[in-house]
Amino acid sequence: MKKQASQPSAFHLNTKASSKLAEQEGKRPDLGFGTQINNHNTRLINKDGSFNVRRINGSFAARLNLYHRLIVMSWPKFFGCVLGAFLVANCLFASLYYSVGFDSLTGVQAHTSIEWFWEAFFFSAQTLTTVGYGRISPVGPAGSTVAAIESLIGLLTFAVATGLLYGRFSRPTPRIRFSTNAIFAPYLDINSWMFRIINERSNQLVDVEIEVTMSRFEKGTDGRSARRYYSLALERRKITFFSTNWTLVHPITAESPLYQCTPDSLNESEAEFLIILRALDDTLSQLVHLRYSYRYDEVLWGRKFKPMITQLDHDNIILDLQALDDMDEVPLNE
Repeated sequence: MKKQASQPSAFHLNTKASSKLAEQEGKRPDLGFGTQINNHNTRLINKDGSFNVRRINGSFAARLNLYHRLIVMSWPKFFGCVLGAFLVANCLFASLYYSVGFDSLTGVQAHTSIEWFWEAFFFSAQTLTTVGYGRISPVGPAGSTVAAIESLIGLLTFAVATGLLYGRFSRPTPRIRFSTNAIFAPYLDINSWMFRIINERSNQLVDVEIEVTMSRFEKGTDGRSARRYYSLALERRKITFFSTNWTLVHPITAESPLYQCTPDSLNESEAEFLIILRALDDTLSQLVHLRYSYRYDEVLWGRKFKPMITQLDHDNIILDLQALDDMDEVPLNE
C-alpha cells in the first residue's frame, strides 16, 4: 500500500507561527511605551528627561520612596527638607521637655513659659547634634529619658544624612545640553534631520553612544490612529571622545521614515523624536545615561548650525558654549 504523506501537526504549525511572530516582534522597534499610549498632544519624554507617566493606585510606600526622592531632588529642595526636619524635630522634643515639667531641665534662664520653651528648643538642638555646651542639663528620670532618646535619634539621623550626602555627590549626573530645536538642514545633495549637543562640564565622557527613535501616529486599515516607532539611522551614532560639540545627523534617504516629510505631515502625525544617550564618565568610571526628546513643534525647517569653535589660540581650542543654538536660514535641497 502507498503511504500517505504525513500532515504537519497543529503543534508544528503553532511553533512556526510563533517563530514568525517572534521574528517580526524582534524587528519592530519599541522603547517600552507600547502601542496603547495613544493620547494625542501628549509627549512621551519630558524636557528634563523624565517619563510623562503618572502612576495611580500604588501602595503608600511605593509612592513615598523617600530615599529616591531625597537622592534625585534638587539641592535647594534637599537642604530645605533637611532644615525643615531639623526644626520639626527640635520643636517636638522642646514640647516633650515642656510637657514633663519645668524641673526636667536645670540651668534654664527663663521668666516666662515662652522663654522656657525657647531654652528647651536650643537645648534640644545641642542634644540632637551631640554638641552639649553644658549650661543646661536634664535632671530626673523623665528629662533624662527624653534626652537619651533624642541623642539616639540624633546619631541615627545624621548617619542617614551623611549617607544621603555621599549618595548625592557620588551619583554621576551628566551635564549635557541639547540644542533648543532640532532642524531640517541641507546635507550633501539631500536633506537631513539633525540636532547638536555639548558637554558643559570639564569632566571627560568617552564611548558616547546615541540612539534616536521617532514616534508618530499613523492610521491603520481600520481608520484608527495608532502610535508607531521608527529607528532613525544616524550618520555617526558613537564617538570615542566627546571633547567639543557633536552634531547628530540623520540623512533623509529613500529608506528614511522622514522621506518626503513636510511640516504639515510632521504636525498632523504629532511626531516626537526620542533620544537616549549612554557614555562612560572617565572621572567616576561609571556608565551614565540621559534622555531627551523633540516634538514636532520644536523642529525648525531650513536651518544650519553655525560653528561653535570661534577661534584658535596657540595652546587651546576655544569652544563657545553660548553658540549652541546659533544657526542660519538656508534653503533645503529639492
